[in-house]
Amino acid sequence: MESLSGTGYVILGMLALGVRTGYDIKAGVDQSTRFFWAASYGQIYPELRRLEEAGLVEGKSSPTGARKRKEYELTASGRAELLRWLEAPPSMPELRDESLLKLFFADALPREKAVQQLRMRRAGHEEFLALLREIETRAVDDPAFVNLVLGYGIAYAEFNVAWCREQEARLLETAEAAA
Repeated sequence: MESLSGTGYVILGMLALGVRTGYDIKAGVDQSTRFFWAASYGQIYPELRRLEEAGLVEGKSSPTGARKRKEYELTASGRAELLRWLEAPPSMPELRDESLLKLFFADALPREKAVQQLRMRRAGHEEFLALLREIETRAVDDPAFVNLVLGYGIAYAEFNVAWCREQEARLLETAEAAA
């Protein structure tokens, strides 16, 4: 069997939590992993077909009224593949962060506009932190490692807010000293 995509493992992981439709998988992703591993319907449904063809998931028709629905569950092979992947060392993380990319090239801007990029990054992380805090109030009964990752997200957002404040103060202090 060829290697699965990250979305394939997201789907296997979601199905390890119980039987789900493609819609349910997307809803689960949107409430949890999207903060660090997003998946669209355009990725989920084709991947479900590939996983089914590979014998890693099994889909059963489960219509509701006139609506077609297919519920999926892990097969024994799917659970074994998920466990194999979970036990393997992770790849080197690849960070894709547009606000950091803009900061990297911000020397091309006038200083005040460059500092504004830093302020926008801080505002984005403050918004992210507020969202994670809201999730935290509802996550009391979540599994231990789900809460562990939520705690990481909160610490990450707090770090970024503090870092942006420190760097903005440093840049403004440097600009005042140069004037």
